[in-house]
Amino acid sequence: MANLTFDFAGRIVVVTGAARGVGRAIGEHFHNAGAKVYLVDSDAAEVRVAESETGAVGLVADVSDTAQVTDVVERVVASAGRIDVLVNNAGILRDGVLWKLSDEDYEAVMAVHAGGTFRFTRAAVPHFRRQGGGRIINVTSYTGLRGNPGQSNYAMAKAGIIGFTKTAAKELARFGVTVNAISPNAQTRMIASIPPEKLAQLTAETPLGRFADPSEIAGAVAFLASEEASYITGVVLPVDGGISL
Repeated sequence: MANLTFDFAGRIVVVTGAARGVGRAIGEHFHNAGAKVYLVDSDAAEVRVAESETGAVGLVADVSDTAQVTDVVERVVASAGRIDVLVNNAGILRDGVLWKLSDEDYEAVMAVHAGGTFRFTRAAVPHFRRQGGGRIINVTSYTGLRGNPGQSNYAMAKAGIIGFTKTAAKELARFGVTVNAISPNAQTRMIASIPPEKLAQLTAETPLGRFADPSEIAGAVAFLASEEASYITGVVLPVDGGISL
């Protein structure tokens, strides 16, 4: 666990895709820093495990479903009174070379990554406006900038999140809301699915010579959500050991 630098006592934080991996690490980091954290994920069993092990509140929802997203946001506000930080982290993989990708695999990835980021942000904005401020951190990927064979759907979704982040930052600045993104390179279950030879290549291409521990990603998210980052908006922060250089 990284050292806790920022104080989030009394802050209300929502993290999507938070049952495991980077999302769970982010939620745990905020919880340990004093925030009341809501972990959102579509995997009910894993959400309950994360809830019991972290002390955060687990909520089950499919981020690609507008009704479920709206319900989660309204439940959080009804319970906690506000939302201070929204972290859009939910994601899935449906890999395949372009000419073999089905409509279903394309639509599923777009609906969770880009669609989930859009839906949760849209649902939270009225509450941010009423409060007079908030923090949004979206999780993108260097694949959205560089591309990666077998991931045209994922690359398109992640590139879209970058454009969305910059547009939302411009639209929401007048309400005291900052919108930023991180581009991580972390040791997660998604990484575990990469063939060994490809994984070795990616590790060799990373100047720091390793993938991040999820807690290191959480620290970067916490910075962007902190008061110290109050004048930062519309940026994409690489937390990738230099692989995007």
